Amino acid sequence: MPRGQTTSLTKANKNSESLRTTVPSSVIKQFDLKEGDQLRWRFETDKKGEIFVKIEPIIRESTGKEGVRDDGQRTV
Repeated sequence: MPRGQTTSLTKANKNSESLRTTVPSSVIKQFDLKEGDQLRWRFETDKKGEIFVKIEPIIRESTGKEGVRDDGQRTV
């Protein structure tokens, strides 16, 4: 997957402060994402105060439980 991709933020709707962005196609392909899938966003900082965003696809098993594989890959 290419590193350092850039996406733009757009307003989610005129009555909200939420913003939207596009998930790059390389990420969609790598994790086999589909419309309606959910992503969990985690924010972490290092000792220098730099912010890192970790995005994990949420996997819904047939039992209704959710989970994320340790390697971040989607389970089917």
